[in-house]
Amino acid sequence: MTVDDRFTQGFRETREDEPLGTRNEVITGPVSDWATDFSHLEPEWAADPYPIQDDLRARCPIAHTDRFGGGWLPTRYEDVAAIAYDTERFSSRSIIMSNFRPPRDLAPVGGTPPISSDPPFHHDARKLLLPAFTKTAVSRMEGPTRAFCHQLIDAFEGRDVVDAARDYAQHIPVRVIADMLGFPQEDGPRFREFIESSLEGVNLPPEERIERMDELFDYLLAQIRDHLDHPRDDLTTYLIEAELYGRKLDPSHVAGTMALLLIAGIDTTWSAIGASLWHLAKTPADRERLVAEPGLVPTAMEEFLRVYAPVTMARLVKEDMHWNGVDMKADDWVLLSFPAANRDPAQFEQADEVVIDRKVNRHVAFGLGIHRCVGSHLARMELRVALEVWLERMPRFELADPAAVTWAAGQVRGPRSLPLRLGRSS
Repeated sequence: MTVDDRFTQGFRETREDEPLGTRNEVITGPVSDWATDFSHLEPEWAADPYPIQDDLRARCPIAHTDRFGGGWLPTRYEDVAAIAYDTERFSSRSIIMSNFRPPRDLAPVGGTPPISSDPPFHHDARKLLLPAFTKTAVSRMEGPTRAFCHQLIDAFEGRDVVDAARDYAQHIPVRVIADMLGFPQEDGPRFREFIESSLEGVNLPPEERIERMDELFDYLLAQIRDHLDHPRDDLTTYLIEAELYGRKLDPSHVAGTMALLLIAGIDTTWSAIGASLWHLAKTPADRERLVAEPGLVPTAMEEFLRVYAPVTMARLVKEDMHWNGVDMKADDWVLLSFPAANRDPAQFEQADEVVIDRKVNRHVAFGLGIHRCVGSHLARMELRVALEVWLERMPRFELADPAAVTWAAGQVRGPRSLPLRLGRSS
């Protein structure tokens, strides 16, 4: 089989040959009790999940819901960590808690390897990506990223209010990931649509959700075919040419990994940058200190990652079992809230406070275990550079209207609208 032969057929056609998964009724509406009916897609969770998580940690550390076909939400650090490390009893074949469970046959590869992969396949799929995300590789991107941040802020000239989420935070990872994958930078608006469909569209009617995901993979196939016609030095060409176990990757592996890099590589960093700026806009003392002590930014950044960790991951229970006091059934969802773990007072002193010079900060914003984020060096670089440039260029800013700030619903939480009033440096 040649490289070209792998991608002659569209992904919509190949899906007809795949085994069926399980769909369940979509349930939405107000939560009756977060301990027995939680939903990470309801507005109050998106607006402020932390009091909910704190309440659950105190009275019901492993919450349950019948929504999404049944699932669990541990809120203690020790429980989240235990599940994250336990690949024998919990599968990663789907990491987005939704109303669809992919068939068990999808393991150990999953739909978006390596994040959706189980051992032993996971190790080899992850190893393929490591060279692109080393500290050395990431360092080569810092200069262009810094220049782009300055370019974005140059465009603020003459404006008193800007939306720091839409006009700044979201564009930085879009540019970086587009460059890494060799995608057209002008397709940024399409990337944002794909992100919303994947992460926030969980409760859409099944036909609409399938169509939106098909649009994503149609786009990826078009990019793959363009790279076949015009090979260049980027991650897409690398994945097309990569080999595993002596053969080139299956088409679904290539496209699935591209989808992972596009969705996770953009939304998580976009959210972390936005949340950090939101905190500084509402906390003048921290903003003024970082402006006066720019060398503190890397330490403060880790605290922002802890307190406003954007990412929650899901697992699927492999077999019926009694686990830490609850009876889990096969194919129950488990929602691993790294944000809740990061605010567990049993693990962190002053857990609910933002301490920008925190000395010991073993947060889990990038996950735990074998699935710890492969792009953590890249995310840290983008977040640090985004904050350094912003504070250098915009040392005075505040929330223009706190009520106008909106947050994404779903498993990646960050500001979607963040209007800031800019002060001018003297």
